[in-house]
Amino acid sequence: MHNLYRSRLPVLLMAGKAPYTSHGELVGTRDTHVHFVQEPFDQGSLVRPYTKWEWTLPSGVVVKEALQRAYSIMQSEPRGPVYLMMQRETLTEYWGADEIHRYPGDRYGATASGGADPKLITALADRLLAAENPILITGYGGLDALGAQKIDELGQFAGMAVFEANSKSNISYESPCFAGFSPDDSLPDADFGMLVDVEVPWFPAEVQPNENSFWVHIDVDVLKLGSPMWTFPGHLRLQGNSGRILDQLLTELKDKATPRFKAAAAARLQRLQAAGAARREHAAALAADRGKPGAINPHYLMAELGKVLDDEDIIFNEAVTNTPAVLMQIPRRRPNTAFNTNGAGLGWSGAMALGAKLAAPNRTMVQIAGDGSFYFCNPCSVFAVSQQYRLPIFAIVLDNSGWSAVKQSTLRVFPKGDANSANEFEAELATVAEFSKVAEAFGAYGEKICDPAEVPAAIARCAKEVRGGRSALLHVRVTRM
Repeated sequence: MHNLYRSRLPVLLMAGKAPYTSHGELVGTRDTHVHFVQEPFDQGSLVRPYTKWEWTLPSGVVVKEALQRAYSIMQSEPRGPVYLMMQRETLTEYWGADEIHRYPGDRYGATASGGADPKLITALADRLLAAENPILITGYGGLDALGAQKIDELGQFAGMAVFEANSKSNISYESPCFAGFSPDDSLPDADFGMLVDVEVPWFPAEVQPNENSFWVHIDVDVLKLGSPMWTFPGHLRLQGNSGRILDQLLTELKDKATPRFKAAAAARLQRLQAAGAARREHAAALAADRGKPGAINPHYLMAELGKVLDDEDIIFNEAVTNTPAVLMQIPRRRPNTAFNTNGAGLGWSGAMALGAKLAAPNRTMVQIAGDGSFYFCNPCSVFAVSQQYRLPIFAIVLDNSGWSAVKQSTLRVFPKGDANSANEFEAELATVAEFSKVAEAFGAYGEKICDPAEVPAAIARCAKEVRGGRSALLHVRVTRM
């Protein structure tokens, strides 16, 4: 639920509640042991911090009203999950169709996000026209097609570096204005910054922006009301649809842009293109090292995976500490074709890959998880659903035999502590697990590789199985944590 909430995904989760009658007063009364022991005092509290709305349906007579209410809330920006609970007595009620009032969606719909005040757009354009080192950081700006298009257009027109902050792919990674996944090196010199639909643009403990820079925050949720504390800068905050607001800004910029501004923007864009080429050369150099038997280099593995994926295929990345290899090595030329962990919980990638496959059956869904993440993914359930509903996915387990995130977190706080001295981080995981057998138990194709020489052929075999309608799991022994 936390990942759904932070990913701005509209989902209706319906859950049963224990019956509330005990003596047969109503149909559905308690008739088994679990009915007497399972109900908490406040079931909704289990998910309340991560939902936009939760409610217990009191009667079937208002079911259509409740469902329309849930739909309107979850589809209104910022989108997110809602939670509807129902007791068994309610579910067993009988109502005629003419007794339940209708609530058509066109009359009781979701809210629509709009643009911004033209005067504020003018002020924003003037600031950008005067900037020498502008940058843009986004997390969810490309969720809709207009947002993705306008971020790219603005970046190219203004010669503005576009960074992605963890969440997903928003623009083509081959765009001349795309600058990578961390703005840290650019923050000290940036005199103008835009935060566009982003949760965590940088880590303040590690880097601080220029004190004299001007920041604008464009978001459907500029105050971040779901977070108790959120204090990233914003001299100007514009709440609304980012695509529409950026379109307004582009129109204003094009009307006001002088030859001097256009020349400066073109020079900046040229520098960004050169930096992009250097970044790709660096990625290629990392991938050139294939690793060794028992310790395959994740960069090499991801580079080989990238060769077999189409632009429309979607990656669900739960590689955690190996995420840099995923981001750097797999080309993503289209928005919304790569998703990362947005909430605080692991274990979402398999189920999300299944849901995406159900929605887009002609596209290949790729789950990439570390061995630690894979434990959380309920893999038996994932592959059982895959088999039963014929939803083939390509799962890759990067097995480094431990919780590298736990080790790294400890070292960041206590770099010279006892854990480091003893090389004991309480982060080791089983070294003899056979993850491919989990997939095979449910009819999927499973394979384990330890030698770098096996990588290209193994990936090809798995991809062939998936495109033929059968799930595949590739268990890869990568460099130990």
